[in-house]
Amino acid sequence: MNKTNPGRFFEDYRPGEVIRHAVPRTVAEGERALYHALYPQRFALSSSDAFALDCGLDGAPLDDLLVFHTVFGKTVPDISLNAVANLGYAEGRFLKPVFAGDTLHAESEVIGVKENSNRRTGVVWVRTTGFDQSGAAVLTYVRWVMVRKRDPDTPSPEPVLPELADHVAAADLAVPEGLHFDGYDFDLAGEPHRAGDYEIGERIDHVDATTIEEAEHMMATRLWQNTAKVHFDATHREDGRRLIYGGHVISLARALSFNGLANAQIVAGINAGAHANPCFAGDTVRAWSEVLDRAEVGPGVGALRLRLVATRGAPFVLRGADGKYDPDVLLDLDYWALMPL
Repeated sequence: MNKTNPGRFFEDYRPGEVIRHAVPRTVAEGERALYHALYPQRFALSSSDAFALDCGLDGAPLDDLLVFHTVFGKTVPDISLNAVANLGYAEGRFLKPVFAGDTLHAESEVIGVKENSNRRTGVVWVRTTGFDQSGAAVLTYVRWVMVRKRDPDTPSPEPVLPELADHVAAADLAVPEGLHFDGYDFDLAGEPHRAGDYEIGERIDHVDATTIEEAEHMMATRLWQNTAKVHFDATHREDGRRLIYGGHVISLARALSFNGLANAQIVAGINAGAHANPCFAGDTVRAWSEVLDRAEVGPGVGALRLRLVATRGAPFVLRGADGKYDPDVLLDLDYWALMPL
């Protein structure tokens, strides 16, 4: 009897199914240190206990995207082990800060399926929720992924396409309990800009760039216990290249955005996201942002809705005349960030 797990294929998913993912993970200060080593991360709230205490929290929470990747990694053996590509995100909400010592686990509900016309792959939509050791939800999001079929001739489930919100309403963002910016130290944070200093439609070139190394992206992906074959096995793609985990690009772009958005301390929501083109080791990644909206979500707490674009090319280039993403664009992420109003 074969005891190994070959992963699920497209025809194995049924809308309404709830999947409990192995293995719970206790996150600690080591994860924070390694995260900060892998990315040029400098946001003060997740770097300094003293800074976080001055902002009303019990200490420095772990980086929001570190939590996202940890929860995401739990889902990979059940959702995307046989993926061709992770396609997008929606309705993401960070519900509760996670601190060193917390234990995270995850479950996903299948909310949509649709076979592709080639009959060799299909798209699966899941809503994933991450929980801490007390059973409290810390994160929820929808993602959709293209998955191989086991056999092109196998009948597929009837298509179900989920209805997803265009974005998370500012009123639905969770502001961490106790958070305030009354005594916020802009000098220590690194920049003087409040949420009110940014104009809707403003674009920011984050200036800095990082070249992705093979060892670093594989170390990062292993850190999240993400086992997707395309990230590690060079024989899994016809071109013999390891695909960079999309979350690695997200964290890299978010870290690069510090230069110009240093006070965007908390990722509170993910409205939409697309991995526009594949990324490989040797690519040099740059980032730019566009301010899409602005809101007040608490006393002295503002939220910026931001488009974060990671690219190999020039800033402020997104799509060509044909409406398709420019070939150099790697990531198009629409998210909410909390910062002083």
